[in-house]
Amino acid sequence: MPAISRDEVAHLAGLARIEMNDAELDRMAGQLDVILGAVAQVREVAGDDVPATSHPMPLVNVTRPDVPRPGLSAEQALAGAPAQQEQRFRVPRILEED
Repeated sequence: MPAISRDEVAHLAGLARIEMNDAELDRMAGQLDVILGAVAQVREVAGDDVPATSHPMPLVNVTRPDVPRPGLSAEQALAGAPAQQEQRFRVPRILEED
């Protein structure tokens, strides 16, 4: 039995606002089913004695410390904006109200 149906793929595509035709939905359902099958195989192998990891090698955080520093004022940030409103960038609406 497939792990994900064509209708579920269509639902997810709708949530993501991705238009897909029937052929694309069928192909994506098959591809996602293969991926979910591989994940299921890994779950079967991993036992309680195997700790969860996000990376096979231990990683060290290489980012700088998060230290506050002076930034732009609202006026400076908006100085080059083509349109502004109430100290904010004014942009055209791209999504309809749901």
